[in-house]
Amino acid sequence: MAKKRKPTNVWLKRSLLIAGCLLAGILVYISYRVFGPNTKAFGDSKYFYVRTGSTYRDVLDGLEDQGIVRNRNSFDWVAKELGYPSRVKAGRYKISHGMSNFTIAKMLRSGKQSPVTLVINKLRTKDDLIKKVSTSLEADSNALRALLNDQVYLRQFNLDTNSAMCAVVPNTYEFYWNTNAETVFKKLEKEREEFWTEARKNKASALGLTPVQVTVLASIVDEESNKADEKPLIASVYLNRFRKGMRLQADPTVKFALQDFGLKRIREGHTQYDSPYNTYRYNGLPPGPICTPMKKTMDAVLNTPETDYLYFCARSDFSGYHAFAATYAEHLINAKKYQAELNKRGF
Repeated sequence: MAKKRKPTNVWLKRSLLIAGCLLAGILVYISYRVFGPNTKAFGDSKYFYVRTGSTYRDVLDGLEDQGIVRNRNSFDWVAKELGYPSRVKAGRYKISHGMSNFTIAKMLRSGKQSPVTLVINKLRTKDDLIKKVSTSLEADSNALRALLNDQVYLRQFNLDTNSAMCAVVPNTYEFYWNTNAETVFKKLEKEREEFWTEARKNKASALGLTPVQVTVLASIVDEESNKADEKPLIASVYLNRFRKGMRLQADPTVKFALQDFGLKRIREGHTQYDSPYNTYRYNGLPPGPICTPMKKTMDAVLNTPETDYLYFCARSDFSGYHAFAATYAEHLINAKKYQAELNKRGF
């Protein structure tokens, strides 16, 4: 009679091996869902926007609608494990190609967003500012418009609804995308405060001008010429007229009054347009700036040289420079040369 074989641990080993493989597979799958790439096909990076007041469901929909994640369900699982649904933060988030669910969810949960660089150069109107801000930031355009037209609010900054744009100094600014309208305005105003040092205020006072008046005058100078080296001379003309009680008769103020910034030639009919910004009809400076002047132009006004110039007009060589005159007779000669050249060129 054959002897019975002794039990072996072969089956046990096989079972353990199978179980180990299954476990390893599960761990690999989980690890891939958590740490593996889950972005759709796009370039090196793109931005994901979470609006103020968004819910977790809004975020999930946004990740899908904006083409960020490849697998919504796997992100959902990881995000819930990290407790993100109850910690949604508004902002603009930079998503790099190949990021994992874990990395994306962790970043969104932390609120670590990428700032927006807002470059402000020449703006002419409040609407220009509103458009610039609202197309780059979440700030509500209506809220910003309300601030710029709120006499009581602006009074704390020594501004009014006409001079509100004096708060805007051309520069490069950084904002978080979800910055609100008031925070935007206050940051712009802070830049203005930093520009107006005691030394600059003293220079303005020596000219008999306030910082707002310097800004208004600089805005006219900025619109008159792109030549930095002649801006102090242009400023001297307007300062001399201002001091003598003469009308400034600045062509750019007519364009602003008409809101026609492409106007090539100012004619007599244009100068009759009734507006407090039309310096052909009203004495003194306009009630507010006609653009946001550069810092260098404001400094050019503050450092205006003493001259006897009362007139200037564009040179007939179309170089972009101007011919200056102390007398009206001399000015008429310069003006006739320029007008003749305009006619010759068909303007």
